[in-house]
Amino acid sequence: MGLFENPLGDYSLADQIGSQAHRDLAREAVRKSLVLLKNGKSADEPVLPLPKNTPRILVAGSHANNLGLQCGGWTSTWQGMSGNNITQGTTILSGITSAVDPSTEVVYSENPGVDFIKSNNFSHAIVVVGEPPYAEYSGDNLNLTMPEPGLSTIKNVCSTVKCTVVVVSGRPLVMEPYLADMDAVVAAWLPGTEGQGVADVLFGDYGFTGKLSRTWFKSVDQLPMNVGDVHYDPLFPFGFGLVTKPTPSS
Repeated sequence: MGLFENPLGDYSLADQIGSQAHRDLAREAVRKSLVLLKNGKSADEPVLPLPKNTPRILVAGSHANNLGLQCGGWTSTWQGMSGNNITQGTTILSGITSAVDPSTEVVYSENPGVDFIKSNNFSHAIVVVGEPPYAEYSGDNLNLTMPEPGLSTIKNVCSTVKCTVVVVSGRPLVMEPYLADMDAVVAAWLPGTEGQGVADVLFGDYGFTGKLSRTWFKSVDQLPMNVGDVHYDPLFPFGFGLVTKPTPSS
């Protein structure tokens, strides 16, 4: 194999790391990996894709404007870190701002109160929440619930204005009893540096096509749970994923 004769890597392509071609491919991977779990309170009234000319959009949540949380563990450090100085990239908030029509007003508030939401006449809200970064055993979690203030943000926003919730996590998280309050739900997993890929699909430049690669449970009491189990009763089954068509002119 030549490992000892040539122990060092080939650095001839090092200048291509992080190139635009690489970022374009990563953005495509984000688009294709998104899984649409819910789209409207009924199938007859889908919420997504959102019109690009929506008058006023609230973007909220701890993960909306944070590259470190998008990237997860094993990014720059073992456990990853929070913040936008970790690497170059595009946050989901930045992607949304770039995707919408110039006439659309995008207002960002990480954890807005109900009074603030009611007083601002928002047309729609996009709530981006999830887990902190982790790696290996540091991510062990016996309840798999979304940490605060994520749940409070969902409750405040989705009880007040029509909302789409984007979940940024490396695994399924407990969604009940909050799912009924959400108008649309997207599993974004860990989109890494290319948050624009999330906005590409939210606003219809591309359709949702992703499917769940694992069962999404209702509660941790059901675990372990696998396809074929006698009492298989998931929130969303293995292979689930709603589909939308691209609407480039939205």
